[in-house]
Amino acid sequence: MIEFPNTTPNEEEMDNIIVLNDQDGNPTEFEFLDLIEYEGGEYVVLLPMEGNEIMILKVEAEDPDSEEETFVGIADEAVLEAVFAIFKEKFKDEFEFVEE
Repeated sequence: MIEFPNTTPNEEEMDNIIVLNDQDGNPTEFEFLDLIEYEGGEYVVLLPMEGNEIMILKVEAEDPDSEEETFVGIADEAVLEAVFAIFKEKFKDEFEFVEE
């Protein structure tokens, strides 16, 4: 878990907001935190606008006819931990990471 200050995003920060639809088509807003490359794959690190637990998703191949990317969940716990470790190291001076 990461602790973030409770602030309202300004206009510049809103550029980092993406909306993802769940399997039922319900939209959820996330703040894009980072894109991490790991073992030939790309992973996005997202923070729900209403919450403080990050989500890590794998970027699937883009459709060349569309500007949209597809993100999928990661079942491999070792990959999740490795990507999160890279993220923590990269942002150790910006965020306070809390072990649960």
